[in-house]
Amino acid sequence: MKGTNLGEFEELLLLVVLILQDEAYMLRIKDEIKKQVNRSISMGALHTTLTRLEKKDFLKSAMGGATQERGGRRKRIYELTADGKVTLNEVKEMRASLWNQVPSFELKFSHA
Repeated sequence: MKGTNLGEFEELLLLVVLILQDEAYMLRIKDEIKKQVNRSISMGALHTTLTRLEKKDFLKSAMGGATQERGGRRKRIYELTADGKVTLNEVKEMRASLWNQVPSFELKFSHA
């Protein structure tokens, strides 16, 4: 495994792929990111990051079947690998551990 160093956008993409499961193809991923976190991303940035996550062995992809609504074109469907799931879980646990150490009074502030 390559380690658990994930950028924020990489982590976000892995989570969205998990949420979408069999519907995790580029346009759907892009739309889900906009819906879930109100973040607009370019198809180029999405493609580059998905490719990088595949090279890190956190994702794998395969071509889905042709669909009539896409004019017979096939979609590339993404899914997390075992390494991707382990890494995402390690990141989740690390973040939870850090958040659990933050004194509660540190999060209480007023907007002046």
